[in-house]
Amino acid sequence: MALQWMILTYVVAAEAAVALLLTLPSPRLLKFRLVSFVSLVLQPCMFIVPFAGFQLLDIYWKNENRLMCTSEICTAAERDRYEKSIYKAQRNVILCLTACLLYWCIYRICKYYKDVQSLEEVEKRYKKL
Repeated sequence: MALQWMILTYVVAAEAAVALLLTLPSPRLLKFRLVSFVSLVLQPCMFIVPFAGFQLLDIYWKNENRLMCTSEICTAAERDRYEKSIYKAQRNVILCLTACLLYWCIYRICKYYKDVQSLEEVEKRYKKL
């Protein structure tokens, strides 16, 4: 299971880096080349959304079937292990939601730049007339 979370962590880091690259000011030609490249890569990278959704379902199922350690019978070590598992589950939920949110942000940024580019082309055609 740790491998899945490590992969998801690296994907979130890569998505954050791409979102940062897309939003930083850069020369016009470089920006549109970068946007076109990222747009081509977005569709194959769509796997992250169902992957994160599956991980969320896994967290939910484990949370529903987790043994509760709230009674006085539990030892301090068991209580600590229970709390640690709750914190890890919360962290992983945030990681899954961040992966989906960053994917959506990158998609919208690319769509915005493509719309701007098409509007500029239309403006150029009208100026030539």
